[in-house]
Amino acid sequence: MFTGIVEELGEVTAVEDLGDAARFRLRGPVVTEGARHGDSIAVNGVCLTVVEHDGEEFTADVMAETLERSSLGVLTAGSRVNLERPTAVGARLGGHIVQGHVDGTGAILERTPSEHWEIVKISLPAPLARYVVEKGSITVDGISLTVVEAGAEHFTVSLIPTTLALTTLGIKQPGDPVNLEVDVVAKYVERLLGDRAPGAGR
Repeated sequence: MFTGIVEELGEVTAVEDLGDAARFRLRGPVVTEGARHGDSIAVNGVCLTVVEHDGEEFTADVMAETLERSSLGVLTAGSRVNLERPTAVGARLGGHIVQGHVDGTGAILERTPSEHWEIVKISLPAPLARYVVEKGSITVDGISLTVVEAGAEHFTVSLIPTTLALTTLGIKQPGDPVNLEVDVVAKYVERLLGDRAPGAGR
């Protein structure tokens, strides 16, 4: 489990095409400290498994489905990425419960700067709109954020200077894709209420 509190702005150093998959090599001195084979690291909100670890870099294999369902498929050597290690049991939950399972992708629509923050509008796939509510939580490229405005086809978030400086949302521009993970609690509630609906066999 992750919390959506990005630990480090890392970098893709190499991408190897494996045909039905890809092997990424990434640099991240913070998240690689103490890393071992088989550990999980979230890369732009996608939970990946460490295959090899060498100094400040690690490699991870990404299957075709993940490349197609997330924005990882557009990454190249030099791309910046948000990195986070799983939260330790008993640690403070600084953001919200994040699984590292991307539900879909959106795109940056527009950015509206202000003196102390910036409003970013992001497109929202129709199947995910019912899970996004004003003042609720959403994960964008692995970043736990609070929804400011929730529409049928988009939502907005307000970014503080720290988020702009230390994550990919500080450098992404209109048209750039982002990974989205909605609040898993909303999906569980929907499933439970669906099971209780008339005709559901209860």
